[in-house]
Amino acid sequence: MSGSSIARRQARNHARYKGRNDINIVPMLDIFTILLFFLIFTAVFSKTHIVEMNLPAQSSEPLSLPEGLVLEIVVRKDGLVVQDKNSGPLQSLPNVASGYDFDGLNSYLTRVKARFPEMKSATVLLEQNIPYDTIIATMDAVKSYEGTLDGQPARGELFPQISLGDAPT
Repeated sequence: MSGSSIARRQARNHARYKGRNDINIVPMLDIFTILLFFLIFTAVFSKTHIVEMNLPAQSSEPLSLPEGLVLEIVVRKDGLVVQDKNSGPLQSLPNVASGYDFDGLNSYLTRVKARFPEMKSATVLLEQNIPYDTIIATMDAVKSYEGTLDGQPARGELFPQISLGDAPT
């Protein structure tokens, strides 16, 4: 017999396991099954956020708004225009000394929301070259109302579903 005992042992072991080079996937499947259950039970499911609307009582006269109102807010360089898509302008808000009249827009939209409480969508139409900050401030004024109710700070939802588009010329 030629060769060392180590070489004979290696040859014997190689002959014994010849053809058995497949992978045993049973332990891997066990780990994946446990991992799947762990991930499912520890997942954070999406939570719906409810914004409670607390609008203050309005002492002014009710607005004369058309039925089937499709609300549009047009942002122009010289001011804001609130209009109905079908019937035209409802309220014009010219610029004030500090810029756009977002407080006036917010108070007018609060009165519109009091008349149409189920309405949730509005379209903001923009002229060319309107600054980004103005777009965001307009969307904030359209989205929610902030004020006081019984001496406490209150926040209400106005028109949270906002679409953007180009203003008509």
